[in-house]
Amino acid sequence: MGQTISEKIFSEHAGRPVKAGEIVRVDIDMVIGNDITTPISIRAFEESGAKELANPDGFAIVMDHYIPAKDIASANQAKISRDFALKHNLKYFFDEKDMGIEHALLPEKGLVVPGDVIIGADSHTCTHGALGAFSTGMGSTDISFAIITGGNWFKVPETIKVELVGKPGPHIYGKDIILEVIRILGVDGALYKALEFTGDTLKYLSMDDRFSICNMAIEAGAKNGIIAVDDITLEYLEERKKVNGGLRAEPKIHTSDPDAEYCQSITIDVEKLSPVIAYPFLPSNGKPVEQAVADRIKIDQVMIGSCTNGRLEDLRIAAEIVRGKRVARHTRMIVTPATQRIFMQAEKEGLIDTLIEAGAVVSNPTCGACLGGYMGILGDGEKCVSTTNRNFVGRMGARTSEIYLANSAVAAASAIEGYITDPRA
Repeated sequence: MGQTISEKIFSEHAGRPVKAGEIVRVDIDMVIGNDITTPISIRAFEESGAKELANPDGFAIVMDHYIPAKDIASANQAKISRDFALKHNLKYFFDEKDMGIEHALLPEKGLVVPGDVIIGADSHTCTHGALGAFSTGMGSTDISFAIITGGNWFKVPETIKVELVGKPGPHIYGKDIILEVIRILGVDGALYKALEFTGDTLKYLSMDDRFSICNMAIEAGAKNGIIAVDDITLEYLEERKKVNGGLRAEPKIHTSDPDAEYCQSITIDVEKLSPVIAYPFLPSNGKPVEQAVADRIKIDQVMIGSCTNGRLEDLRIAAEIVRGKRVARHTRMIVTPATQRIFMQAEKEGLIDTLIEAGAVVSNPTCGACLGGYMGILGDGEKCVSTTNRNFVGRMGARTSEIYLANSAVAAASAIEGYITDPRA
C-alpha cells in the first residue's frame, strides 16, 4: 500500500516507513512562537534547567498579536520574548522593525519549505501546509520540549482526500472552498486527520488561495492541511529566493502515491459554488451569499485581514471593489495587511490610497481584531463581516456581537452597501 504526503514526510523524518496511527518521534524543522504563547514556553524552558536551544535556527518568534502593545500587561508579555531573543541571539526574531502576522510572514521570508515538519503554539500553524509541509499547532509546553530537544512526538494522522474539480467562477476564492469543506465535514469531522487538497481546481488557485484553504483546516478539527507542490508552488518559492536571497533549506517534494490509503474522500464541484458566508456562531454554519442577501443583514463593521485573508491579493480585490465609492455611513471598514512587505507593495500599487479614500482605516499588521484583542473590537449587538477564521461567541468582542465569515470581495462589497452583499451583483 502506498503512502500519503503526510506519511511520506514523517517517514523521511523518522528514517523509516511509517503509516497512519503510528506514534513517532521526529526532529522539527521549524518551531514558531508568538508574543502570546511564547512566554509560557520560555518559562518551561527555564524551569527545565536548559541553557541552550537545541536548534536555534529552527526557532522563530513573531510578535504579532498585541504589537504595538495595547496596555501595560501586553507590553510586559512582549518583553519576555524580547529579552529571551536577545539573550539567545535568536536569528529569526520578528518585532516591530520587521513585523507581520506569523503565518504570512514566515512563508514570505522563505523560512518554510516543502517537506518540513513545522509546529507552532497557534492553531492556525496548519497554514504552511500550502507549501507541501506538515505543519500543525501544539501547546506551549510542547513547544518548549521541541526547543529543548529539537524534536517531538506525533501520531501520524489518517488523511481525508478533498478533491476539488472545476474552474472557480467570479469572486470564488480559497476562502469559499474551505468554508464549503468545513460546512460538509463540520467543526470536528476531520478530528486529528490530515486534509489533503487535490484536483484540477488547484491549477486555478494562487498561493494566497492555498494559504487560506490550509489555514482553516483546523476549523474542521484537522491536524493539518496539505497541498502537493506544483508549478504554482515552485514559482512562489523562486520568488522567495529572489526576494530573500535564498530559502531556509532545500525543498523536499513529496506526492501521495496512487494507491495511498485515505480514510475518507469528498469531492467539491467548485464551478457550482457561490461565495460562502459562515453565519454565527460556527465556521461550519456556511450558507450561500444569496441567502445572506435575502436575509438583509445590516453590518456595523467589516474586517479585511488576518492570517487567513490579509495578503496582497485580498487588498487588490477589496480596492477594486471600493474604488470610487464610499463605505456606508453606518458601517466601519478595517483593513489589516498581514505583513509590512504586503503593506508597502499595496502602497506602491495605490491600494492603500484607494481603501482610505473609500473610508477604510488601515492598521499595522496585527492579529488584534481577529482574536478580540484590540484594533477592531465589536460592541454589544454589533454585526461584522470578517475575512478572519473564527466566528465563535465573543470572538471579536461583545458576546452579543455576531461575526459572518466571508471572502474579501464579499467583505468589501458589504462595506459599501452596509448590508451583506453579493460582489457578483
